[in-house]
Amino acid sequence: MLTEERKTELRDNYLRVLEEIENARQRRGGGDPVTLLAATKTVPEEEVLYLIRECGLKICGENRQQEFTAKYSAVTEAGARMDFIGHLQTNKIRFVAGRAGLIHSVDSLRLASELDARCSTLGVDQDILIEINIGEEESKTGVDPVLFDEILSRMAEYRRLNVRGIMTMAPKCEKNEDFRAYFKKSYQIYLDFLRKKQHNIGEGILSMGMSDSYVCAVEEGSNMVRVGSAIFGARTYPPKG
Repeated sequence: MLTEERKTELRDNYLRVLEEIENARQRRGGGDPVTLLAATKTVPEEEVLYLIRECGLKICGENRQQEFTAKYSAVTEAGARMDFIGHLQTNKIRFVAGRAGLIHSVDSLRLASELDARCSTLGVDQDILIEINIGEEESKTGVDPVLFDEILSRMAEYRRLNVRGIMTMAPKCEKNEDFRAYFKKSYQIYLDFLRKKQHNIGEGILSMGMSDSYVCAVEEGSNMVRVGSAIFGARTYPPKG
């Protein structure tokens, strides 16, 4: 059962994050509004629903297919959107395609092709972001920034996919200022994307910044941030075995 103390904690955290986002947006000179996505990995459903019903949360994001599927009906019936923000394996596409409001993590032409095929079968269009490996880290998924233009041009082949923008995850940094170089580079790629696609994307999306970096990301041009622990606290993982 969700206690009153926990409700107060969640509400206060949520409102504080919104305030910090708006302050950061003002520091960058205003411009596009910034969308807050609550990253709900391992978060109990009742906490997510409280933020939707009582605090106005509009978008949730899951990075594991199992949790996406488990929470999808409750989240959407409560009036919020459910995005998919993690690495999407091709054998999990059928659980996500046509259901996620936005898939943030399309990181290869193979994934795009199979996603497009599934959406064609369903007769639905799917909004996606191209994931950029901005730190060029071998341990992370995402398109090499050097190959972005080529990947973007090939995406035109997939008639059921609407490329809305880009998503990136900066490398781990010691302090906020260290994130800036990665965010500035991502923002320039995003601006180039807008110049190439502005005729048919609607509102462009730059999904950049998480709990450890969302303030800096907004200052550097992000218009969507994915915040988990700053709202819900440190994640608690179930024991293995």
